[in-house]
Parts: sequence; C-alpha cells; structure tokens
Amino acid sequence: MHVIDEADYVVVGSGSAGAALAYRLSQDGRYDVVVIEAGGTDAGPFIQMPGALSFPMNMKRYDWGYRSEPEPGLGDRRLATPRGKVLGGSSSINGMVYVRGHARDFDHWSEAGASGWAYADVLPYFKRLEAMEGGDAAWRGLSGPLNVKRGDMLNPLYRTFIEAGREAGYPVTDDYNGEAQEGFGPMQQTIWRGRRWSTANAYLRPALRRGNCRLVGGEAVKLVFEGERAVGVTLKRARRLKGVVRARREVVLAAGAINSPLLLLRSGIGDPAELKAAGIAAKVARPGVGRNLQDHLELYIQQECTQPITLNGYLNLFAKGRVGLEWMLLHTGHGATNHFEACAFVRSDAGVEYPDIQYHFIPAAVRYDGTSAVKGHGFQAHVGPMRSKSRGSIRIRSEDPAELPSIRFNYMSHPDDWREFRTAIRLTREIFAQAAFAPYRGREIQPGADAQSDEDLDAFIRDHAESAYHPCGACRMGAVDDPDAVVDPDCRVIGIESLRVADSSIFPRVTNGNLNAPSIMVGEKAADHILGERLAPDHRAPWIHPDWETRQR
Repeated sequence: MHVIDEADYVVVGSGSAGAALAYRLSQDGRYDVVVIEAGGTDAGPFIQMPGALSFPMNMKRYDWGYRSEPEPGLGDRRLATPRGKVLGGSSSINGMVYVRGHARDFDHWSEAGASGWAYADVLPYFKRLEAMEGGDAAWRGLSGPLNVKRGDMLNPLYRTFIEAGREAGYPVTDDYNGEAQEGFGPMQQTIWRGRRWSTANAYLRPALRRGNCRLVGGEAVKLVFEGERAVGVTLKRARRLKGVVRARREVVLAAGAINSPLLLLRSGIGDPAELKAAGIAAKVARPGVGRNLQDHLELYIQQECTQPITLNGYLNLFAKGRVGLEWMLLHTGHGATNHFEACAFVRSDAGVEYPDIQYHFIPAAVRYDGTSAVKGHGFQAHVGPMRSKSRGSIRIRSEDPAELPSIRFNYMSHPDDWREFRTAIRLTREIFAQAAFAPYRGREIQPGADAQSDEDLDAFIRDHAESAYHPCGACRMGAVDDPDAVVDPDCRVIGIESLRVADSSIFPRVTNGNLNAPSIMVGEKAADHILGERLAPDHRAPWIHPDWETRQR
C-alpha cells in the first residue's frame, strides 16, 4: 500500500492521552509527529457548550457506538459504552469533571508491577498539565495547558449538599485533587471562559500550530510490522483502505480504553487461541490484551425538591433555547457549566484506608441523556463504589474493523459489589436526611421510601445501575515477566519493538473518580518515557484519616 505520510512518531488517537503526547513529543522541534484521528471536527455548540454535555455522547457523529454484551448481574441489560470519535476523543464528549484519583491508587499501580508510577512519580505530571484556578502551588499546577476551575455554585443546593456532609460528620475539603481527597466540597471542571476545555483545545490545537505536528484523518485498522518492529499503521477512510502512515521511530497507541486493545488484537497481538477463533494469525502471544477490563457503575439517588429552584425548570424547549442563546452570545449562564459543582469522596466503612465511594451532586432529577425523571423539581446524587473487584474482557470477532467487538464488563459479578452498593445507597439517604436539606426535601423519588431491605435495594441496583463511562485496564501495565501484562512500565508493548500504548487501557486498576485527568497524565508521562526524560519525584504525603482503621468518618 502507498505511504500517506511519515513521521518520527505516529500517535493513534487525538483524545485525552493522544493530544498530550502530540503536544509534548513535538514541543522542542526535534521530532516530527503525526496524529491519526478517525473522527471529525469538534466545532459547534453540542461539544463546546458545557451545558449541552448530554448530546455528543448520544450522537453517532461523535461516538463509536459500542455497547456491552448482556450483563447477567444487571438483568441482562446492555449498557452503552460511549467513546469519543472526534477531535479530542472522549475529552470532547465527557462530563468535564476533573479528578486526578487518590494518591494510593497510583501507589497500588506501582505495587502491582508498574514501577515508576507511584504517587510520587505521577504528581509532578499532574502539576505540569494543570492550570488550576485558585490552586495551592504546593499540590497543584498553575500554568499547564489544561484549565481547571471550581464550579460557581450559584444554586443553593450545592452548598446544602456540602453542609449536609459536614452535619453527617464527614470532613470538608476545598480541593479533593490536593492534599486531602476525602470529604465533601466543590467539584472541579475542565471548563475555561465558558467553553469545554478538551484536550483538543488545550493540547492539540497548540501542537498543530507548530510546523512539526500534523493531523491525518482516517481509522487505524491494523499495525504494520517489519520483523519484530512496528513501522506504521494502516488507515481506512469511507470504508476503503487508504494507505499507510509510517513511523521512523515509534508508533504510540492512544486510541482509548476500547480501541487500543482492539487495534492490538486485529494486528495479531493477544491470546493465540482467541485470535485463531477470530481468523487472525498470532504474531505475539500476550493473553492479557483485552482482559482486566474495568469500569465504574453508579446509581442516581433522587429526591423531590419542595422549592422551585432546580434545573428541572430549564428542561422545556423555551428555556433550553434561552440558555443556548445566552451561551452563544456571552458564554455565560447555565450553558457555561456542566452542573456537576459539588461532590464527595467518602469511605464506606472503618478499615477502608481511603475513599471508595464517589458522589456527584446535581440540583436536578434528570437522566444523563437530559430527560426529566420527575414532574416538578428534584435533586440527585450520582453515587457508586470506586474499586469493584469485577473484571471483564474485550474480544474481537474478526479482523474486520466494521464488525463490533464483544465487550463484557461482568458488572456486579463479585459479591462485594452488592454490599458496597447497598452501603452507598444507605449513606446517601443519611446525607439527604440531614437538617441542611430540611427546607428543600420532599419525597424520595428513587429508589423510593419502600425500598429498604437488602433484596429491595439489590433489585433497584440490578434494574437501574448505569455505567459512569470509565472503562479502562484492557492493556494492563506491569512487569516484563508478568505473563498477563501487555505493556511494561515504559508503556512498551512486551514482545514488539517501537510500539507503545499510552491511554486509560494501561491502568492496572481503575482510579478513584473520573478518568480524564489520569488519562491525560498518562499521555504526559509516557511522552517523557519516550523522550528519555523524567520529572523528579515529589514525595509529598497525602492526608489519610488518622482513625481510618476504627472509624468510617
């Protein structure tokens, strides 16, 4: 096939990690970088207006359209698995919530074989990537490409949620991405001047303004090898093979949690038996490719609001039009926020060292697709456990990239998941029962006051748990001698030269909270591994509740 383009580094994917890689690899001008992106432009209000966040992940134009297999633990429901097919990848269709993860998450990565990825190692990269508005320079970056801010919390229910947490005995934290994650506080957003601050805006556009970084449109379908070395990527466009983009130095896959493992599998890197069943000749036996798949599930605990102050008053067409017009003219108002402006990270029980439950609070009773859950007004907490022991897999059906893969998360397949979710529901009810909510609290919409027993709650979980859209782990990073690892701690695919993976698929274990921030960090840090550079570790110690062994709060 003819060569479309050639560069020192070929980065597959322009998303959270891919855009960061492109920015850093091209930064000093030494190397030529090509970024491959299958999706189209991110221009327009559906993506750039934060308040429109429910639209892009439900649009075929911007989403790969993946769904899970029927999940036995969820009543055989098939859950959507949105992945961004657009400039900026999933950072252009996500909820714009910024959570680094807890320090102990990364210490666990290191202990699991990803040496050099402990909290001390990754903290300097989080600080390098951020421009945190009002941040503490000891813990936060103030001048990086990614603008991060707290929500304005103009609706009184945001502060009510935080006050209710304090009344319930939990700590209050002003910056859960700083020294102390545990507690209730304002949520942070990747929004700048009223616009979604995706990695396309933060990283990719500045990189493309350099003469040594360029974008090539097309879907990466297979890797090209010469012997044991990756030398390029085959592209197709409009369902037809187009040609090859060659890499003089390395190919770096940053195609995301689903597409990076799929690209390895289509190229013959995976479990030989599974590849043979799909009609693909095995090139490198790495049985871990496609396994270790993880995600976060969440429930919406919804309460009626007795005062007409919630966002449910803005769900009619006239109000939406007014919100959109204000945003188009001024980039202000309800269109300039994702509405996730208060949150919490709590421990489910004594003996849990650091938070394992996350809350997003929103002053509306509404589904993620924007449809109302109640007539009148309401508010809700999105809640779910952070460290499920359930593991799933991605399997390829054939080498045809048009054939959708088999994605099975095995949600709720571990018995601990049920106990943790029941605890999360009961803790949420306790928070909503605090005095701070008394002026606003109506009846419980869901699960509903009648759902009290373990059996009742399990039925609600089975019927209503939704993905938080945080898939990861299917190209796990680990030690070179770990037979289930896919990449080594330098992000190199084990068994192949000049090929790396750098995105959320390499996470050994899912981190606390939303995955955009740690995915960007992986792109930042992987770029230094590629360039042979490294920021000095920062051994700052995070706050851990001093009585965590004996107290839940």
